[in-house]
Amino acid sequence: MHPSSSDIYNSLVAGDRAALAKAITVVESRNPAHHLLADELVQMAIQLKKPSIRIGITGIPGVGKSTFIDGFGAWLVKNQHKKVCVLAIDPSSYKSHGSILGDKTRMERLSMMENAFVRPSSAAGNLGGVARKTRETILLCEAAGYDTIIVETVGVGQSEYVADSVVDCLILLLLPNAGDELQGIKRGIMELADIVVFNKSDVTEKVILNQSLGDVKNALHLLPDKFEGWKVPVLSNALDSPEDASLIWKQIEMFLNHQKSTGYFDNKRSTQRLESLKEAVKDRLESTFFNNPIISQSLDNALNDWMNGRLSLTEICTHLVDVWKKS
Repeated sequence: MHPSSSDIYNSLVAGDRAALAKAITVVESRNPAHHLLADELVQMAIQLKKPSIRIGITGIPGVGKSTFIDGFGAWLVKNQHKKVCVLAIDPSSYKSHGSILGDKTRMERLSMMENAFVRPSSAAGNLGGVARKTRETILLCEAAGYDTIIVETVGVGQSEYVADSVVDCLILLLLPNAGDELQGIKRGIMELADIVVFNKSDVTEKVILNQSLGDVKNALHLLPDKFEGWKVPVLSNALDSPEDASLIWKQIEMFLNHQKSTGYFDNKRSTQRLESLKEAVKDRLESTFFNNPIISQSLDNALNDWMNGRLSLTEICTHLVDVWKKS
């Protein structure tokens, strides 16, 4: 006999990590048999409305996101008495949707802590550096009592705005000695960053670190403010430095206080809920459309019509939608 949504949810709220892991697995599942159970779990989590802080960590591959989260998260648990949940999104194969899922092994300290939960998930080809069901997973983790949710993204890309759309504060990690060729690709994500942190400062020459800090501060002055009244701070972080962790946490708190005092915080959360609804509708429509047997048969004919120049893409799309409506 399979456990009901209430059984899983009650165990989850009581602090059962296995129940939380099972709930996340159900929500992430593409099996249609799990959709109803997933919907029930998420709906119960939404109604609970537990307060939390959602922090996004992004940066180029190799910048040390997992190591940073392990140290910073452990500091939060020990010094701020937080319950920390890490949703670590791994890159995945486009063909197989397989993923290495190695983040848990790179967060050894945090994984072993009683008040921490690390959950690797595959991006599964999803744009934006976050997993398909990250929004729903965040709600489950909050219902389980985790007051600080850290989302580690795949890396920096043009679609990284999706990461910003699921968190309250987005931290961009940079390398002090990355070079101009890497700095040049980050304008888009720098416009989204709420806080910038130069990681691995303990293994960087001080002259190079100071030069990098100055360069990015100057660059940020040329960019439009993401939020009125907030100037993006540029910080540095050394491995296992409680002083750096404390300063970063202070800036996060200052940013969130600014957001709440100006109304941005509630507005962003409201926008995120609307985006979640749109994503759910798009996901269901896409699945229903392509799983329709009549559409499947029509696609081959549509491809031939397009390749042979008989119909344009717009005409084909209009035709397929009309066929779908009538089926």
